[in-house]
Amino acid sequence: MSGSNDSARRERIIERIRSIPEGFVSTYGDIDGHAPRLVGSVLSAYAGDELPWHRVVRADGSSTQGAEQLSRLMDEGVPMRGERVDLRKARFIQP
Repeated sequence: MSGSNDSARRERIIERIRSIPEGFVSTYGDIDGHAPRLVGSVLSAYAGDELPWHRVVRADGSSTQGAEQLSRLMDEGVPMRGERVDLRKARFIQP
């Protein structure tokens, strides 16, 4: 992947993460179906709360960041099934 293409892809990933509304989640694959690991890489490059990182979960609805992520999701009213997000109710499909 060329540098400019990689940069454009990263910007698209950032915009998709920012577009996830409060109370919903997207999976890494929802954000970029061809490069879900790149989504994780982009998220790890942004420290703090610059992006709503907590709204990105695994394809099975599980948390990648443990208790802090789950707490933030519950504070936003994201429907849960035990320790996992209920994706049938909370999944935000990117336009």
